[in-house]
Amino acid sequence: MQPLDPQPAPAISVASIQMAPAIGEVAANVARSIELAEEAAARGARLVVLPELANTGYMFDSREEAYALAEPVPEGPSSRAWIALAERLGIYLVAGIAERWGDRLYNAALIAGPQGYIGTYRKLHLWGDENLYFEAGDLGLPVFHTELGRLGVAICYDGWFPEVYRLLALRGADLVAVPTNWVPMPGQTADGPAMAHALAIAGAHSNGLTVVCADRVGVERGQPFVGRSLIVGSQGWTAAGPASADREEILLAAVDLKTARRGRQLNAFNHVLRDRRCDVYDERLGAADAPAQR
Repeated sequence: MQPLDPQPAPAISVASIQMAPAIGEVAANVARSIELAEEAAARGARLVVLPELANTGYMFDSREEAYALAEPVPEGPSSRAWIALAERLGIYLVAGIAERWGDRLYNAALIAGPQGYIGTYRKLHLWGDENLYFEAGDLGLPVFHTELGRLGVAICYDGWFPEVYRLLALRGADLVAVPTNWVPMPGQTADGPAMAHALAIAGAHSNGLTVVCADRVGVERGQPFVGRSLIVGSQGWTAAGPASADREEILLAAVDLKTARRGRQLNAFNHVLRDRRCDVYDERLGAADAPAQR
């Protein structure tokens, strides 16, 4: 049973960690993520978000390679290192990880806090060759209750589906952490607008959610990554970033989650969630409740 919701502090500092994992270099990737998270915590961050597949890298050659690099969550060495980090620093951490569950593989995120392991999110919408290696997520869209507020998670391509942000908001989320490995989209130029930014901004504004996107940088096995991590406030305005396109970077922003909930009331008449026409479309888009966390 989930505990009663604690009242969040008026403002917290959140951090997006933009880093450059190397394919297969799990120990080195985790060590680098710990260094960057320690720096973010030293600068006041209470929540730290790492990129998608931050421990393994992204461009697997085969399912066999992905399986060999994946780990059980929370029992594996990457999970244990990140959980110990969150406990030691007294922070909340969301970290993209390749999860092995029996003979199944998931593109997942570990959620940990000052008291240890909190839960796992598994990516619902697989992109490109991920379909060759991973199973689609089967844990739904859980919301994790923390002392900071209520936390949802989406991974990369999940953000292309407005249902993800809407359902997380309806389930009470205040903030959505987005570990991601954005790649250039068709028609996107190196110095032009990023489609991922538009989608994160729209999801934040339309649902009154703070959205913390942590991307990776670099080129891996010929695939370039966009970088340009972003933190979006609950009104849809950029709170920090975009980060650079080609180097590691830490973004920090102060967010007031209690005020953000009130900010869903746009004026005397309009509220971004209550104005939905549920006589015309299903209030929860036909979605079932999120499964209980294991």
